Amino acid sequence: MEFINAKTIISGYSENNSWFGNNYNMNIYKGCSHGCIYCDSRSECYRVDNFDRVRAKENALAILESELKSKRKKGVVGTGAMSDPYNPFEKEYKLTRSALELINRYGFGVSIATKSDLLIRDIDILKEISKHSPVLIKITVTAADDALCKKIEPRVALSSQRFEAIKKLSAEGIFTGILMMPILPFIEDTEDNVGQIIEFAQRSGAKFIYPAFGVTLRQNQRDWYYEKLDELFPSAKENYIKIYGNAYECRSLKTTELWSLFQDKCNKYGILYKMKDIIKEYRKPYQTAQLSLFDNIENGR
Repeated sequence: MEFINAKTIISGYSENNSWFGNNYNMNIYKGCSHGCIYCDSRSECYRVDNFDRVRAKENALAILESELKSKRKKGVVGTGAMSDPYNPFEKEYKLTRSALELINRYGFGVSIATKSDLLIRDIDILKEISKHSPVLIKITVTAADDALCKKIEPRVALSSQRFEAIKKLSAEGIFTGILMMPILPFIEDTEDNVGQIIEFAQRSGAKFIYPAFGVTLRQNQRDWYYEKLDELFPSAKENYIKIYGNAYECRSLKTTELWSLFQDKCNKYGILYKMKDIIKEYRKPYQTAQLSLFDNIENGR
């Protein structure tokens, strides 16, 4: 694996981040080998050349430790926004696992987004972090059917393997749910697909599902996506061009019906789906403990 220079690993502090309440963002790897046909991180605005080649940041762990030690505010460190922290190289190099150990050592929480079931390897350290800080796991699932999943996300764990990972994480008391996004128009936006994902989520013990009924397209990402549509779903590209033109946001034409189905099923099973509710729920035990500590200090106990 190639190692590249880096000056920083985690971002500055954000007080009220609307994306799952992350206070910091961390990227140890650059690029991704999963090959998902829709990936927004291919867009030119992110300036990731040769996106399919995974690289790691030189001295990432030393830089991360220095940064964590110097942070004046504790908080939740998010990872997985730009590149999956559980790419195939992680099995050997264990950079994400080592980063989690540092996050635990310095008293931070963590929010992880991934499509890989390699995450279950690190259940032990996630449980250690959860003793003092919030832990949130988001596993992306866009297709209930493994065969469709294999077309859309060809070099990563199948959907069935991801549901099994959710089951194992949930059984260990780790707050885990699903990023059901993007749901690709004309390919995945059926009541059958969405309904099955919710059913499998419920059986797996998922606490939440956060959806997006559509996909975003821009710059060279659109070119890549259309090339893959021609290869895998020959009639779909013409529908995109006709309906969406060059629009950035390509919302499913079935959004209203899918939302109705989605809300009914999630409410039936007690699965959270509103961002504010997800953030409140995974952080709640730690806020309660912190308030109790403050009360004891004020009362001289």
